[in-house]
Amino acid sequence: MNPDPSVPWPERLRGFAKMLGDMFYGMTIYEMVRDLNKERGMIERLFILVVFGDVLGVPILPPYYSLRLLPYVAPKIQGWRHSMLRERDLTDLCDQEIT
Repeated sequence: MNPDPSVPWPERLRGFAKMLGDMFYGMTIYEMVRDLNKERGMIERLFILVVFGDVLGVPILPPYYSLRLLPYVAPKIQGWRHSMLRERDLTDLCDQEIT
């Protein structure tokens, strides 16, 4: 394949370096970053459950503390309710990839 003469040499080199960097990222730390993001989401859902469990009928904290934290958590409540109330199946229990 002949290289496109309209693309300047530094631009092609930059694209190749980005491709190489993405490849090494995928080979080395991609899975760890994905697992850490999953764990962060689970901890965040647990925190919101503890603080605003009364939305689902699980009163854990007194309302005073919940009201103090409301401005910080309000944008996330709708997504949290969907993630807590969605149906789960057997494939959700197995978070490991088949390799």
